[in-house]
This record gives sequence, C-alpha cells and structure tokens, in this order.
Amino acid sequence: MAEASSSNPAFAKNPIFNGKAAAQTPTISADGLQELYDRPSATPSETDRMSYEDTIVKTVGLFAVFLVTAVVGFLSNMPVPTVLGLGLMIGGFIGGLVFGLINAFKREPSVPLIFLYAAFEGLAIGAISGFFEARWGGIVLQAVLATVAVFGVTLALFANGKIRASKRATKIFLIAMVGYMVFSLLNIILMMTGVVTDPFGLRSGWIGLVIGVLVVIMAAYSLVLDFDAIQRGVRSGAPRKYGWSGAFGLMTTIVWLYLELLRIIAIFRN
Repeated sequence: MAEASSSNPAFAKNPIFNGKAAAQTPTISADGLQELYDRPSATPSETDRMSYEDTIVKTVGLFAVFLVTAVVGFLSNMPVPTVLGLGLMIGGFIGGLVFGLINAFKREPSVPLIFLYAAFEGLAIGAISGFFEARWGGIVLQAVLATVAVFGVTLALFANGKIRASKRATKIFLIAMVGYMVFSLLNIILMMTGVVTDPFGLRSGWIGLVIGVLVVIMAAYSLVLDFDAIQRGVRSGAPRKYGWSGAFGLMTTIVWLYLELLRIIAIFRN
C-alpha cells in the first residue's frame, strides 16, 4: 500500500502519523530476549502505547462532552430560533475554530485544549441543528442516521481492505478541498453582501445537491485518511497520548460530514 499523508493537520503535522518517524532497533542479549518471551503479554496501557481500543475510548469521551454542550445549543433554538441560540452558535463556531486550529497545528496533543474544542463545537453544532430542526422537523435525526451510516460503511470497507488511502487519490482530494474552500468563501461573501438572497447561496436547488454529494464523498475519503493515520500510529507503537490526536481528528471529520449531510437534506426538503 502506498503511504498517503492525511489531509487532517492533526495527523499530517506529526511524524508519528505521517510516516516520517525514524525507526529505532534496540539491541538485546539472548538472555534478555528469553526473559521477554517468558513474560505475559503486556496491555497497551502497561506499555503506554497507542491502541485502537484506547483511541476509541478517547473518541467516545470527546463526543460525550460534545453531546452535552450540543444539547444546550439545540434547546436554545427550540421550538423557535432565539437570540441566545444565535449567540451560542456564533460563539461556539469562533471558539471551535480557535481551539481547532491550535490543536491541529500542535505537535503534541493537549487534552484540555481538545476538550475545549469539543465543548465549543458542540454548542455551535447544537445551535445550528436546533435552527434547522425548528424549520424542518425531524431533519436532525435524518442527518445523524445518515452520518452514522456513512461512517459505518467507510469504517467497514477500510477494515476489510476494500478501500485504502493512496498518494494519487490524496492529491486529487487536496485539490478538491482547496477548490471547495474557495467556493465556500465566495458563497459566504455573496450571501453577506446580498448579491445572492437564497438561504443556501449558490448551493441551492439541484446544483447544491450535486455539490453536497461530492463533498460527502470528500468527507468519506477524509475518514479513510484518518483511519489510515491511526493505523500507522498503532503499528509504529506511538505513545498512548497520541490517541487524543486520533480522537480529535475523527471528531473534526465527523462534524464536517454531519454538517454537509444536514445541508443536503435541508436543500432537498426546501
């Protein structure tokens, strides 16, 4: 399998996940080797090494914090959108952006900063979900189920070796990401200046649905890159603390996937 760098800065900036860590081969005597063979197998927590199980636990912990604040944000916009809900959404997005960037470009994971990201992101996503739910009843459940389905299928295909990250696919993905970011920025500017009055800007109608499907495919491939980075971390015997980097990376991608699916369903129902 050709190694591919992850698109998520949480993984790409760290040599543990990007495959650039130098391999070290310790020397050991014959007696020492026999002693190691005689010992019972150590658990990842005892060796202080990253493992899939520990990364899953950390991811669940992050989402627990995320869901608590998301409920607060969601209720602030129910049954009708409120000024408080708008404030929580804006404040949550600003806080999530700030802590997200800090965590993404830190070489060493910071647990408090990662949890702060989860808390602020929960407020923002909860508030915007409440706004959508107030207008299109049942849309949040639909988006959540769709997110779980895409995540589950992608994970199953990756675990079975059906899909893998590759250098060529990753290059195409990165080009598409840059194009999408430029398009999104242009769309926001046109909406803020009143040039486009549709609630979804340029992403309305069938064009919005087509763009949404393409972006969901991009988010699914981003999940593949995240899984691949975590797999490399475990196989290389990365320190256990980097499980937090894996959890943070997965959360950012899943939140992105959820927002895109929420937007697609809203455009369709609109």
